[in-house]
Amino acid sequence: MRSIIDMRPVHHRVEDRIRTHVLLCWLVLLLIRIAETRTGQRWPAIRDELQRLHLGTFTSPAGSFRQRTELTTGQKKILAALGRPEPCRVFEATTPVTP
Repeated sequence: MRSIIDMRPVHHRVEDRIRTHVLLCWLVLLLIRIAETRTGQRWPAIRDELQRLHLGTFTSPAGSFRQRTELTTGQKKILAALGRPEPCRVFEATTPVTP
């Protein structure tokens, strides 16, 4: 179980911080199990596939925009199994401000 979320020792001294840390670890494990159950894949495969999704910033004298990479078939299947829509292709576009 430890290798799934790459846990390392965390030294908390205040009881509230310890409880919060345990709660967050539990939530992460729950979300991982939900993703595994809905997709039928193990977490390392899901993570590896989704890590290939990137957001690039493109700038020119005419302005700039942020665009994600094209979704692979595997990424589309994972998002569909999790009930998530495809992310927007272009996130933000700006034009230079002229004084």
